[in-house]
Amino acid sequence: MADLLISPDLNGKAVQDITPASAGWGHVGFATYDLAPGSMIDASIAATGDANQDVEICLVLLSGSASISAGGQDFGLLKGRKSVFDRVPPFAVYVPKNTDFTVTAETACEVAVCRAPGLDGSHPVRLITPDDMSLEVRGSGSNTRHICNILPETEPADSLLVVEVITESGNWSSYPPHKHDTDDLPHESYLEETYYHRVDPPQGYVMHRVYNDDRSLDESMAAGDRSVVLVPEGYHPVGVPHGYDSYYLNVMAGPKRVWKFRNDPDHDWIVNPK
Repeated sequence: MADLLISPDLNGKAVQDITPASAGWGHVGFATYDLAPGSMIDASIAATGDANQDVEICLVLLSGSASISAGGQDFGLLKGRKSVFDRVPPFAVYVPKNTDFTVTAETACEVAVCRAPGLDGSHPVRLITPDDMSLEVRGSGSNTRHICNILPETEPADSLLVVEVITESGNWSSYPPHKHDTDDLPHESYLEETYYHRVDPPQGYVMHRVYNDDRSLDESMAAGDRSVVLVPEGYHPVGVPHGYDSYYLNVMAGPKRVWKFRNDPDHDWIVNPK
């Protein structure tokens, strides 16, 4: 199994560049890029997973402003938020398999390239605006977190599910611990998942545990700003230390595009008291 905590490369072409091969799984690819004004990425630069795999892509403008085109459509200049912590949704663009795209930075910006297997490729290129994304608050008390559904299963795609979450100082997220590592619908779905962590202020960290029922996998990690945690299986709660806020971008994909999870039975009482 690959190391689950992936540190950022702040001096390379990509801050993160995770492929199914590097992660040791079959579906999710993920990359992030820092673009200076006037610089660009396109389908030839942004890694697209294993060479034999056709992938669909969701481009997420995490911060800054950029011009984006894909599949012959020019979406113009998209003026994004200043920070992922601004509590406003981002712009995103859905790109089906075997389709070119270009992102050209107007200001300094951070761009995520979320990838998963493209199937029939029947879904067209489309701009996903902040108004298209649903917002929700989950949990209560110290289990409160703020959700932005960028590409949920209610919106068309072949494989990708993309969501971002802000969790305030001292709170827990992805909690109670839950998992989605078994193809047992309608009870549970198999989905691989990446967590791209941002921390405010950036010198902080969050605590991220990944463990399964028999504890053959049980890792607890201090995930710093711009790191990625891989979740190939098991439960995966996140705790945010006092004084810091947490943001993460989740990318999920599996054999079926359904998010159906099971809580850790030891902790399910927190939301389902008997």
